[in-house]
Amino acid sequence: MLKQYTLADFDCAGLSVTGPVRADNQDAILVPAASASRFPGSLLALADGMGGYSHGDIASNLALRQVAQILRACPPGGNYAKYLQQATESANLEIYKAAQQLGGERMGTTLLAAYLSGSFLHLAHIGDSRAYLIRNGHSTCLTSDHTTVGELVRARMLPPEYVRSHEQRSILTRALGLALFVQPDLSQTKLQPKDWIVLVSDGVWGAVEDSQIGETAQKASNAQSLCEALLDLAIAQGSDDNCSAVALRVRGFRFQSYEEPAQKERSWLGFLGRSS
Repeated sequence: MLKQYTLADFDCAGLSVTGPVRADNQDAILVPAASASRFPGSLLALADGMGGYSHGDIASNLALRQVAQILRACPPGGNYAKYLQQATESANLEIYKAAQQLGGERMGTTLLAAYLSGSFLHLAHIGDSRAYLIRNGHSTCLTSDHTTVGELVRARMLPPEYVRSHEQRSILTRALGLALFVQPDLSQTKLQPKDWIVLVSDGVWGAVEDSQIGETAQKASNAQSLCEALLDLAIAQGSDDNCSAVALRVRGFRFQSYEEPAQKERSWLGFLGRSS
């Protein structure tokens, strides 16, 4: 049977660096391969391994590999929230089991998985990495920080402008790998041509204001230059953590036909892991 689905035309890139302070990079990123057929959707993701525990780099990379494996099975028009929930739970369990195999030491990571299908972006989020929608130069955060300070902001006990300078900003209340069960935040956003989606670790947003993210995107010529500019800005403004960003610019949308049950093979991972 011949069917149609909406296909997003986009430019996407990711960059992750150790930064000037940390000895190693415990962040991991995932971007769609340039040659991917983008059927039925495209996955981009970021995970920030918890530096306070052992093997944060193992946890972040394991999370992204597990999420990619689960999302590959999602059919066109499927229940994307269900698959993202399943992917998060599976990644959590795999990290928890890996910690037991490594001697019972605790290991954990944040997770921000963004699945682009047609004109919709589906998000699964746990921890304090952030996703931003930038439209007409205005930056909107699509996620809520799962931190002690984030809870204070949601309870209106702390103004949002004090989050970046608060001494307990990095104390997580939710993360992958620390317990057998986990509950991610799930959301859906309708996209428009020329929108930017930007995923960043706290090493970036902790040093760069939301308005600066929007202004930087407005000036960027492409996704790669935006990632480079955001990381340069974070380091210049005193980031003391690993810095990672994944950026996607929506060029437009078009319809594409496909025939069931045959599906095209595609390459999922344009980049998975860490750089410098």
